Amino acid sequence: MRLKPCVSNLRLRVSAKLSGELRNEIPGQDLAKMIVEVFTVGLLVANCYVVGCEETEEAVMIDPGFGSTESKRIFRRVSETGLEIECVVNTHGHIDHTCGNGLVKEKMRVPILIHKEDEVMLTDSRINLSREMGMADWASPPADRLLAEGDTIEVGQLNLKVIHTPGHSKGSISLLCEDVVFSGDTLFAGSIGRTDFPGSSFEMIMHSIRNKLMRLPDRVKVYPGHGPSSNIGEEKRNNPFVHSFL
Repeated sequence: MRLKPCVSNLRLRVSAKLSGELRNEIPGQDLAKMIVEVFTVGLLVANCYVVGCEETEEAVMIDPGFGSTESKRIFRRVSETGLEIECVVNTHGHIDHTCGNGLVKEKMRVPILIHKEDEVMLTDSRINLSREMGMADWASPPADRLLAEGDTIEVGQLNLKVIHTPGHSKGSISLLCEDVVFSGDTLFAGSIGRTDFPGSSFEMIMHSIRNKLMRLPDRVKVYPGHGPSSNIGEEKRNNPFVHSFL
């Protein structure tokens, strides 16, 4: 864990023609160009993603876990890309992934989306871990749209499919788009999310990983809520938590 806030960003272009297996999951996306901006933010070194459609320059911000100081650089970078943020999506309700919700909503006038099981965490400091991080009364603006398994978030010509992956929290989600999955704090490179928080469950997170994420093709790239990216094949082979349960 780093003790000082940090922010870095990396821009990637992902252009992938889908196989039949994934094409059945996301109809109509034979070829799309996706921009992924990765920002590492906050005391707990979380990953915030800006995912954009290169064709339309529409974008979604995933897990804005940053404060006001970091937000200035992030907003400046988003402006430089020419992308227009259409909404915020939280992969779960913990403060290290949601503390920038209000900043983005105020700056960009966009809705906040979260799974219905984690909705209450946005506004309740007793369960969003803000007290554990010394922010006793912190709360996000409430959700504008509640997500559920199978929902689709349209971003230009891209479709982000919601996969409910409970375990780290009851409402944890992953977002599948083309050959990429944003796994939040469910699956990391070489590890999995913590299950010692209120509402967490080791059995549930392993069920989510085994029965949902590990059924994706090996080539699917994993962008987690913390740490470096990976892919499904790598996690099947080398993640000790995953390997022992497959």
